[in-house]
Amino acid sequence: MLFNKNNDLQPEDYSKLADHFVPDKDRVLATSPYDSELGKNMARDARKVINGTLKIADFHKIYSASLLREFGDQYANGTPEAETKSLDGTGVRWGMVIDLKKCVGCDTCTVSCKAENRTPPGMSYNVVLETVKGDFPNFSITNLPRPCMQCDKPPCVQVCPTRATYKMENGIVNIDNDRCIGCRYCMVACPYGARSYDFGDSYEQEMAGFNDVTSPEYGIERGRRKKGAVPEETVRKCSFCYHRLQRGEEPACVETCIGDARYFGDMNDPNSVVSKLAASPRAFRLKEELGTQPRVVYLR
Repeated sequence: MLFNKNNDLQPEDYSKLADHFVPDKDRVLATSPYDSELGKNMARDARKVINGTLKIADFHKIYSASLLREFGDQYANGTPEAETKSLDGTGVRWGMVIDLKKCVGCDTCTVSCKAENRTPPGMSYNVVLETVKGDFPNFSITNLPRPCMQCDKPPCVQVCPTRATYKMENGIVNIDNDRCIGCRYCMVACPYGARSYDFGDSYEQEMAGFNDVTSPEYGIERGRRKKGAVPEETVRKCSFCYHRLQRGEEPACVETCIGDARYFGDMNDPNSVVSKLAASPRAFRLKEELGTQPRVVYLR
């Protein structure tokens, strides 16, 4: 049997594969109580801001009135943190490298992420796309894992009307769940499909003591939310297991990877493993042409 693991795909081929992760915009916004067209237009123009074809001042000029009208006092006018903080190269900047030659498609990252972050039914921050080319006995398999890309220029931050989504100085794009109102604009702005909507589902029918299981990023029981937000409903995403980083541990997906395909560390440290691997001729980023500058690097 001829079995080729991760064939000779080019970076642009992997970027096309990544489109399978991206949900349909209309479907995402169909049940949102907020203006769907506004969300789609903002997502489109946010990417223009990111790639430099639209000035940030013009973006705010276009949408400020509409956002104020749609969200009222929930609208947080001003410039996102990601735009005000200079990326001057100092301090820790977390990043991840995934070696596609070593990924065996076992989905351990998916399972360990779900267990660590206590995600609700049908949701995992780490997913793996598997594609098969050819027919038995001559075929090849390509695995493409996808956490959040933790972009240095994240369009999801740009479109958030409440500034619930923000970029931390350590490079992680995070969500303030007390400020998130579940509009889902960030979901349609993300070109990687790395965000999920929590509809408040639980394992009540399947697990005793389900109410005792809380999520690390909430810090409190699900449902205790800012007044005005829909109880238990918000957007969620990978945060590189920030709660684990605070304890000096690696993200769960890195620690449990059976193929040792994931590496994690400080991209600002030239002597770190991730920095050296990111400088490899094998290194590439998904959809790099968009200008989002992902902090997740792949090796092909």
